[in-house]
Amino acid sequence: MKSPFLLGTCLIAGGALATTPAPLDRPQDYGWSMPVRVPAGAGLVQFSLPREVYLHARSPSLADVRLFDGDGKRLAYAIVAPPVQSATQQTNIPARIFPVTGTPGIGLQGIDIRTADDGRLLSVSTRASTAASTAALQALILDLGKQKEGRRIAALRFTPPASTDNYSAQVLLEMSDDLKQWDAIGTTTLNWLSNSDTQTLANDSIAFAPRAFRYARLSWQAGEALAFSAITAQAVSETEVTPPRAAIVLQGLPGKQDDEWRYATPIAIPADSIALQFTQSNVVMPVTLGVYRQNSYIPRHRLHLRQQARPAQGAYFDPLLSTTFYRIGIDGKERISGELAMPVTQTAQWVMQTSPEQALSAGNAPTLRLGWTPATVVLLASGKPPYRLAFGRSDAASVVQPLSQVAPGFKADELLALKTVSTGPLQANGGAAPAPTIASDGAPWRLAALWAALLLGVAVLGFFAWRLLAQMKQEKTDQ
Repeated sequence: MKSPFLLGTCLIAGGALATTPAPLDRPQDYGWSMPVRVPAGAGLVQFSLPREVYLHARSPSLADVRLFDGDGKRLAYAIVAPPVQSATQQTNIPARIFPVTGTPGIGLQGIDIRTADDGRLLSVSTRASTAASTAALQALILDLGKQKEGRRIAALRFTPPASTDNYSAQVLLEMSDDLKQWDAIGTTTLNWLSNSDTQTLANDSIAFAPRAFRYARLSWQAGEALAFSAITAQAVSETEVTPPRAAIVLQGLPGKQDDEWRYATPIAIPADSIALQFTQSNVVMPVTLGVYRQNSYIPRHRLHLRQQARPAQGAYFDPLLSTTFYRIGIDGKERISGELAMPVTQTAQWVMQTSPEQALSAGNAPTLRLGWTPATVVLLASGKPPYRLAFGRSDAASVVQPLSQVAPGFKADELLALKTVSTGPLQANGGAAPAPTIASDGAPWRLAALWAALLLGVAVLGFFAWRLLAQMKQEKTDQ
């Protein structure tokens, strides 16, 4: 009889707890927000997470970032690293043209080529033993100059002599880096067709897969050889585009020790560069930068920065880097130490320690500059506008989605082509407080119901225990 009752009591208590609602998740429950303007008709968009989010978010992992539509409905989004992008630049390089003459049918044998020490082509001449009065143009050798690193040739464009109206020929293009070994790029037909109105229809270029080379050789497979008045190489180069960066400058406050300064830092900033900025000139300052931690493991590779025993309990200083910052004036110019790259570090406070001899006064303390690369948000713009980006809540759980669930089937180049949204000014949500975990109007009744169920169970158990004892006494008396 007791087991069914206990089961029922547990079910009552479990039911009371199960009716507790989940925390509310509304735009007004977050301390800060920014309007998000999505282009009309764009269902999937992207944008770089604004600097303001990192300054006001309450979670190192950005768990309190939300996106809402006009009805307050939460939108699906993913946070990813900024995509790697490159920019393509095109450059026109005038080629230096060297004609190659010879007896028709003999080919390109018997040619003397002179170059400078830097590879610059000086002259191309036919040997006297092979020269003849019938020598004619056989080929053109082109010097495109020494190519910069990362630059490749993608096409050659030909300009005929001014007197050429109609022309057609099939040419072979070869390339070389040493004027000895030649590799064929391909053949094509060049032609110009002009009418009485001086309108010209031209196929005046050879395009090919971009490649790096310095010298080219042009020979004729069909048609008349022609000394072009100009040949221009079209070079392309791709440079990696650095993702947008964000930075913050922090003011220092004196620490507990004379040689220590502390810099309060927004916890969400994933700093990967650091620098000191001095207000005075001619300063050279060796410093150790780090953070205070609570009794955890110190990596061995950091011990050489600052030998400090770790206490058994409490906070200890963990040095992250030791270097020298400076600002020195020379002949009216200044030489200033730049930003130092470092592994991504998130902390609520940076600490700078100097030597006791270089203790600073409040007016001379340097500012601390942190830099980071903001993440990219990929947003599924469902629901109805206007959309809002909300953040700044300490008890929020992450709702970020994997990219595969926000943009399923999208390739990298398709994601790069997504339209970019813009965000409006930062707005404070008027003292928003963390959402309560239990509604205030129902919590007392549920708690009272739970205690009543438990007390009722104890009473029923007592009643059955009393009946059982009474029955046992009665049986003993009857015997």
